[in-house]
Amino acid sequence: MHEYKTKQQKRKFYDSGHWKRMRKHIKQRDNNECQECKRKGRVWIDTNEYSVSAKRKKIMLVVDHIKEIEDYPELALEEDNLQTLCVNCHNKKHGRYVDYSLWRKTPKWDDEWW
Repeated sequence: MHEYKTKQQKRKFYDSGHWKRMRKHIKQRDNNECQECKRKGRVWIDTNEYSVSAKRKKIMLVVDHIKEIEDYPELALEEDNLQTLCVNCHNKKHGRYVDYSLWRKTPKWDDEWW
């Protein structure tokens, strides 16, 4: 059985042809829609926009492991353990989401301006 503890082991897995084919299959299975947004009654789909600066398609959707491969390497390629998520939901799941609206300054005056 494979282990996916180090960054190099994970990179080798995510660069493999088997993972790329599975990722494409899962996105098609999920109709290129974020499953977390769908559960909340929203729709987030892949736009297929191209990033000129990165010289590749913009990443809007990712295929996520429900149970992480570090803890459950035997489920790395199991369809039931994979779901399509938008980048925002994926970052929230992994604690990488920052709510920038909280950074806004409060106005100095709270009264109306006439």
